[in-house]
Amino acid sequence: MNSKLPLPKVVVVGGGTGTFVALKGLKEHPVDLTAIVTMADSGGSNKRIRDEFGLLPTSDIRQCFVALADENGGLGLMRSLFMYRFEKGRGIAGMTFGNLFMAALAEILGSQAEAIRQTRKVLRIKGKVIPVSYTDTNLSARYEDGHVVAEEHLIDEPEHDGTLKITDVFLTPKAKASPEAIDAIKQADLVVLGPGDLYTSLIPNLLVEGIPDALASTKATIVYVLNLMTKYGQTYQYSAADHLRALEGYIDKRINAVLVNTGTIPKRALAVYAKSHEVPVADDITNGKPYRVVRTDLVSDRLVTKSKSDALVRSLIRHDNGKLANALMHMLRSSS
Repeated sequence: MNSKLPLPKVVVVGGGTGTFVALKGLKEHPVDLTAIVTMADSGGSNKRIRDEFGLLPTSDIRQCFVALADENGGLGLMRSLFMYRFEKGRGIAGMTFGNLFMAALAEILGSQAEAIRQTRKVLRIKGKVIPVSYTDTNLSARYEDGHVVAEEHLIDEPEHDGTLKITDVFLTPKAKASPEAIDAIKQADLVVLGPGDLYTSLIPNLLVEGIPDALASTKATIVYVLNLMTKYGQTYQYSAADHLRALEGYIDKRINAVLVNTGTIPKRALAVYAKSHEVPVADDITNGKPYRVVRTDLVSDRLVTKSKSDALVRSLIRHDNGKLANALMHMLRSSS
């Protein structure tokens, strides 16, 4: 009698477009895929979801759903619908259909957690999407001059001097991890951290009570996908080693491997980023212990455009979902 071997379990931890790219590529491979998503976002339509509906932010969850959704036939249309951002209407301009859908479903079902579970069924996603926590919390950052910024979107798009270094980030109130998130990490074969904004998409997950312990106890290989560019207001002039030092301050040095891009970033994109004081992350990681460093071409050759009604700053270039997924699968196979 033939019995199928269980698929390797891959967990992607993060939020935003970086997680979207990783999931979109990995869903094409034979893996049991789970996304663990930050719930500290407070900008754009998420601010309205929190303030007007009293719900936890849904944009990062929506992006994960779309990344993992079946793209065939009518479900492909549903996927496009979930990404649609309204450009007209004084009350809904800037909002996405997917966010409004999940807000309505939470009202109907009486539970945001149940709304998330049912949305997964509607889109027939390949994998799971798990909020890192259901605690209503806000992200704060302390800077080298001592001042504190108390909302995620003001860290992401600073109104202060963006060259100031962040010395600490924390959640108020403290958040407790969802049991599903802890179980997924403990049972994983590969845990992927990033890509994504270091202090607003990635580290907020590591501030949640229970997540660092789960990462410390898992037998999975933990891979950090280094960002392509520095981020004004967060990682100004950060090298690759600076990113790793910041990250390790929250997970007790459990990173096993680092993925570093060696592909060429288009000159047009570099010129746009330079206007915001952002440059490619310099690779100054030494080979050998304590990390396995994999250097390969990971960058997409497509420049990203956004909806006119989208008020948030978005990345112009991103990792290529196919290249990134192939590199991660190679790491998975070589670590097993």
